[in-house]
Amino acid sequence: MIHLKLSVLTLILFLSFSTNAQTLIKETETKLTSPDGAYEFSFYQKQIAKGENQMYYSLAFKGKTVVEESELGVLIENQTFESALAVPNDTCKIWGENLNFTGVQRSTFDETWKPVYGEHAIIRNNYNELTLSFSKGEVPAQKSGDGYDKNKSYFMNVIVRAYNQGIAFRYFFPQPSNGLFLHIVGEQTQFSMPEGTLAYYEPWAQGPYELLPLKDWKGQSERPLTLKLTNGLTVALAEAQMTDYARMKFSLNDTKQNTLQATLYGSVDVIPEHSTPWRVIMVGEKSTDLIVNKDIILNLNPENKLTDVSWIKPGKVIRVAKVDQANAKLCVDFAAQRGLQYIHIDAGWYGPEMKMSSNALKVIETKDINIPELTAYAATKGIGLWVYVNQRALVQQLDSILPLYKKWGIKGIKFGFVQVGNQRWTTWLHEAVKKCAEYGLMVDIHDEYRPTGFSRTYPNLMTQEGVRGNEEMPDANHNTILPFTRFLAGPADYTICYYNARVKNTHAHQLALSVVYYSPIQFLYWYDQPSAYKGEPEIEFFDKVKTVWDDSKVLNGEVGEYITVARRSGDDWFVGSITNNKVRNLSVPLTFLKAKQKYVANIYTDDDAITTQTKVKITRMIVTNSTSLQFILKGSGGASVYLTPATNEDLKKYKAFNKKQLAL
Repeated sequence: MIHLKLSVLTLILFLSFSTNAQTLIKETETKLTSPDGAYEFSFYQKQIAKGENQMYYSLAFKGKTVVEESELGVLIENQTFESALAVPNDTCKIWGENLNFTGVQRSTFDETWKPVYGEHAIIRNNYNELTLSFSKGEVPAQKSGDGYDKNKSYFMNVIVRAYNQGIAFRYFFPQPSNGLFLHIVGEQTQFSMPEGTLAYYEPWAQGPYELLPLKDWKGQSERPLTLKLTNGLTVALAEAQMTDYARMKFSLNDTKQNTLQATLYGSVDVIPEHSTPWRVIMVGEKSTDLIVNKDIILNLNPENKLTDVSWIKPGKVIRVAKVDQANAKLCVDFAAQRGLQYIHIDAGWYGPEMKMSSNALKVIETKDINIPELTAYAATKGIGLWVYVNQRALVQQLDSILPLYKKWGIKGIKFGFVQVGNQRWTTWLHEAVKKCAEYGLMVDIHDEYRPTGFSRTYPNLMTQEGVRGNEEMPDANHNTILPFTRFLAGPADYTICYYNARVKNTHAHQLALSVVYYSPIQFLYWYDQPSAYKGEPEIEFFDKVKTVWDDSKVLNGEVGEYITVARRSGDDWFVGSITNNKVRNLSVPLTFLKAKQKYVANIYTDDDAITTQTKVKITRMIVTNSTSLQFILKGSGGASVYLTPATNEDLKKYKAFNKKQLAL
C-alpha cells in the first residue's frame, strides 16, 4: 500500500516537472572557441513551452564562468508592415519564440592590417566565426517576375566571433522574399553574471563612476561596462559598429538577479538585409589585459573606405581661450614654438551656439576674427586651424559649411552638443563624418557620443569626447578608472589642462595623461593661455610627446588605483604613470627597450622643493632594458619619462642609473 502511494506521488512529480521543465533542443547545441582556446562560447535553444523556443548562450574563459545562461534575441513588432504588404500577422508573444534552427556554418579568418594611425603600427585580426541560421513562418513561395510573395516568413542569423581578445555576437537579417521591413523595439540580449559581480556603473558618457553590485541601480549604465568577478576575472561589455542603429546601455533585468539587459535608446526601423551592432565581451585575468585587447573594437568594423588619407594628420592642439585675432595669433606662435600642430577656435565665434538662428557661415560681427587671414598666417608657421560648430548649425548648414571651410583652409571641425542615442541622429552623425571626408576635413565629436570603431572605416573621425575630462575637473581616482573603462571604446578627447588652478591633480599627473590617454587629436593647455607659461622646463615633455604610436604597452595597473603605459614613436619611448588619490610606490621595469642599446631617460616627477609654479623635477640619466625605475608618487600624482637612444655625447654628459642613486 505504501509502495503504491509512493509510485503515485513519483508519477505526479514527474508529470509536474515535465509540464514546467525547459527542454534542450539538442540539434541547436553548438560551441565556438577562440584561436588560442581560452574562450568557449556555448549556444543552444530550449523549448520553454509548447511551440515556444528561446535562444541562450553562456561563456567561459580558461574554464572559469564569465556569463551564465543568458537569453539572446531581438524584439520585433511588425504587424503594421505586415498588414501594409498583405502578409498575415505574426501572432507570437515574443518575435523569436518560433524561430526554427536551419543550419550552422563555421569559418576562420586571420590577417594583419595597417591603420592610418593608431596605438600600434600593425593590428592582427584573427577569429573563428560561427553563423547560426534560423527561419520562422512559412516556406517562401517561388517568386514570379519581379514581384514579391506574401508569405509570413522571416530569416535571422546569429553571428558569433571568437577572438583571443574577446567574444562578439550580433544579429543579421537576410533579405526576405516578402518585402517586409523590420520594426525593432528592443533586444532580449542578456548578460547573466556570477553572484557577487561588481560593476563600474556610469549613468552617462560624461558622468562619474561608482563601483556597485548588480542591484538597486538608479538607472542605466554606459558602455563599455567594466565588471569585477569573484573568480578573479575582470570583464568588459562593449558595443562595436553602431552606425545606423540605436545606442545600447545596460539595465538590470527586472526578474532575473545578477543579469544585465541590453537596453536600446529607442526603436529601430531597418530594411533587410541588415546587421545589428556587435555585442562584445572582453575578459582579463588582469585588469590590464582589457586594455591590451581593445583592438577587437576596431577589428569588428569594416576597413578604411578612404583612398587618399594624406590630409589626415594627427597632432596636438591648443584652444584659443579668448576669441579674437590677436589672441589667436599668439596661440599660433605658441603652438609653433612648443611643437603643437593646431589651434582651435571654440564656441561663440559665429554667434550663440544654442540658437538655431546662428549662422556658422560667417564670423559674428562682435568678434574680431578673420578666419581666412588666420589660416594663412598659421600656415606660414606649419600650424593648422580647427573650429567648433554646434549640431544646430551643422544640421541646417552642413552642405554649405564644408566647401566654405575647405576654401578657408580649415583642417578640422569639432562637432558640439551632438544629439546621440536614437537611430535618426546616430545615422545622421556618421553620415556627416563621411561628408567631411569628401572635403578633406577631420572631425572631433564632443559631448555624449562614444566611439564604436568607426574611425577604422572613416579615419577622419580623429577623436571624440564622451568622457568626464578636464572640463569637469575630476580627481585622480576617476582618472585611474578611465583607461579600464571609457578608453576601451576608443580615443577620448579629455582636454588636458596644465596651469588652470581648478585642476585637482599634480602637474606631473597632468603631464603623464598625454601618454596614458590616447587621442590622435590631443588637446593640451585646455583653459590655459600662452601667457600662463613662465618657462617651466618640464613643458619640454608636452613639446616632444606624440599623439599616435608605433607600439603601446601597459606595464602595470589596477582599476581605480594606478596605471603605467609605455608608447613608442620611431626609436623613442614615452612612459606615463598615474596614481589615484593615494601615495604609491611603483616599479617600472624598462624591459621593453631595445636590447644592447643605451638610452637617455628624461624623468619628470613632482617635487615640492622645486621653485617653479608647477614644482616638477627633471632628472636625466642613462638607462638600459635591465633598468627598473622606482617611483614614489604623491597622492593624485604621476611621473613621465621620455627615452631616446643615447649619443656618445650623452654618455659623457649623463651618469648611468644607479639603484642607490634615488627613488624618483
